[in-house]
Order: sequence, then C-alpha cells, then structure tokens
Amino acid sequence: MASNPKDEILHDHNHDGIDRRGFLKCMAWAGTGAFCVMQGGVLKSYSLSAFSGLKEKQMKGELSFVQISDSHMGFNKPANTDVAGTLKAAIDKINALPKAPSFILHTGDITHLSKPEEFDGVDQLLKNASAKDVFYVPGEHDVIGDDGKQYLERYGKNAKGAGWYSFDQKGVHFIGLVNVMNLKAGGLGSLGKEQLEWIESDVKHLSKSTPIVVFAHIPLWSVYPEWGWGTDDSAQALSYLKKFGSVTVLNGHIHQTMQKVEGNVTFHTAASTAFPQPKPGSAPSPGPMKVPAEQLRSVLGIRDVNYVAGQHALAVVDSSLE
Repeated sequence: MASNPKDEILHDHNHDGIDRRGFLKCMAWAGTGAFCVMQGGVLKSYSLSAFSGLKEKQMKGELSFVQISDSHMGFNKPANTDVAGTLKAAIDKINALPKAPSFILHTGDITHLSKPEEFDGVDQLLKNASAKDVFYVPGEHDVIGDDGKQYLERYGKNAKGAGWYSFDQKGVHFIGLVNVMNLKAGGLGSLGKEQLEWIESDVKHLSKSTPIVVFAHIPLWSVYPEWGWGTDDSAQALSYLKKFGSVTVLNGHIHQTMQKVEGNVTFHTAASTAFPQPKPGSAPSPGPMKVPAEQLRSVLGIRDVNYVAGQHALAVVDSSLE
C-alpha cells in the first residue's frame, strides 16, 4: 500500500517534532510491515527484515501482544465475500510469529450485525490462535439492536459500565475503553462522563514511569471528523495521562494504518481483517472499498506490539495478510 503525499494527512500543530517526510516514511511500510519506535523524541522506522534482527537481541522474554480489528464476521459483500477466510489468514500470521504473543487485543467490530452465530464464528476461529487470551472492546457493529447486551454477556462480565476495564501485564497498564454507545453527530465516538471519571480514578495510583496502553474502537484523535473518525471527548480522557512518559493508543474502525505522535502519546489505527476503507476524504463517504481480489490481502493485516522494559516506547509492527 504505497503512500501518496496528496492522500496522507499530518500537520505538526503540536510541534511534536514529527515532520511530514518522517511520517510518510513510516507509512510507506504499512502494507508490508513496519517497525516504528520513539527514541528520544525521534520517530524511527525499519523494514521487517531489519526488525527481525532487533527482535532476537532486544525483545526476548519481554511482553508482546497482537492487535486485530474489524473482523466484521457475517459481512458478505463484493469487498470481501469470505471474511472468515481472511480472519483465519490473520490467525495463521499470528501463529507464524517467532514468539507466541502473550495475548490478543481485538479493537472492535468483531461482528457485522451482532448476531450470535457471528460472535460464535470469531470465537471458534480464535481458539486456534497461539495466544489463548483475547481482550475485547466493542465496535458499533457489536452493539446493534440490544445496546451491547450480548457483547457484555460474552466479553464484559467483569467490566464496568458499558464494558470498560483495565488490567496489568509485566509492568504495562492496559485500559480498554468504549466509545461506540452514544455516537455524536456524524458518527463521532463518545466516552461520556461516567467513563471519563473512571479513567481519572483508574490511573491516579500509578507511577508516572508506568507504560500505558489504551485501546478502543473509534480513534481517540481526530483522523477525519467529517466521517465520524474521532472521539468528541478524547482530549479530556488523554489529559489524565499527561503525567506518564509513555502512552500508546490503539484503535480500529477506519480499516487502515495511520499514526500520529502528540507529546507523550503515540496513536495507531489498525488495518481490518475484513475489508479496506477509503483514505480520509478520498471518497464521498466511508464504507467497504472493493479492490482487485489479488490485492485484498495486501490491505488487510495484523499488528504485533512489543514492550522492552526500560525503553521509552513500544515497538509496533504492522503486517499485511499477503
């Protein structure tokens, strides 16, 4: 998936030191896999061939996990008539990693229409993954018709409110958020007062040196508000994380990899395992985008994330399903 300077969007309004050229250099690897890491405030990117050597030397024995997103089980339109097959391909990609990840994060739109058989289909396929633990947050397609009741019964029994929660793994604090229950004008995500108060309380006791990973379905930065690609109250949520040296935010929803660095926060959106969507503003509206069959797997993918104790940022590798 080649980068076109006319199609990508990045403005350094926050003077965070990441210029357009550096951003596009990182994005250029997105279709085939990328290693992007912040070191001393500088964004560096490597091809997967370079990353494989780094992995052996620097990441042995540390925490690693995989993000998948937007499996849309039940979708059956020309953009992809076999979403179960491409999810299986994603799982095969996970199982082929040099080291089994500690767990999988699924950042929503597990299903297309919230049907029991769609949830069952994803559950059955993920049983074959090398990582046995899966942590979910809902997408808007997972709460259709019942305000997320079925989703909560399956995946949120110990969660708060509409399904938000946190957990710790090897010194990293993970925060799963729900921003699809009360969508604002144009489809913008929203967290709401109750969840915002919970976030503030959840991180109060943590040391500022604790690495934080936040994951939610709709991006927590304004990718393209005209299409609802953002969350209206995300700034308040992120204000509670200003004291931490390393904050990584993982989202889905837009079915393509994009990155933004803003102060101490690195934002990543993930590719779908089902179908691509247009680049921001490049079409009349968002939605499933048909590509030639032989190109489909090149625009779908998974994300492998590694944490090395004592380093400032998490290493992120996006790999296509080709």
